Amino acid sequence: VQLVESGGGSVQAGGSLRLSCAASGYTFSTAYMAWFRQAPGKEREGVASIAYGGPTRYADSVKGRFTISKDNTKNTLYLQMNSLKPEDTAVYYCAARFRPSPFPLRENYYPSWGQGTQVTVS
Repeated sequence: VQLVESGGGSVQAGGSLRLSCAASGYTFSTAYMAWFRQAPGKEREGVASIAYGGPTRYADSVKGRFTISKDNTKNTLYLQMNSLKPEDTAVYYCAARFRPSPFPLRENYYPSWGQGTQVTVS
């Protein structure tokens, strides 16, 4: 399993970014995927998840601003981030799991992780 994030960068508050996660080494269309983030000095937290059938889940802090999606034809996961705030500054990771979970935003259910991409909002 390989997950490679891209699309991070620096943006002013109120701006937008779209993160991508290219996946390989497994059947992407049937996996459960998620985005997590870790800010300096804080624990990693779940941001958004998407089940293989399409249902999504979001952290309260990003609801209405972030949208998770995936393109099974490209084996790619996305995170569209709008109305960014300085508190969104973090390293963002994509993650994959292969079984259902009652807690889709808990990191311990995800065995596969990307290397992360930095998002800085000023």
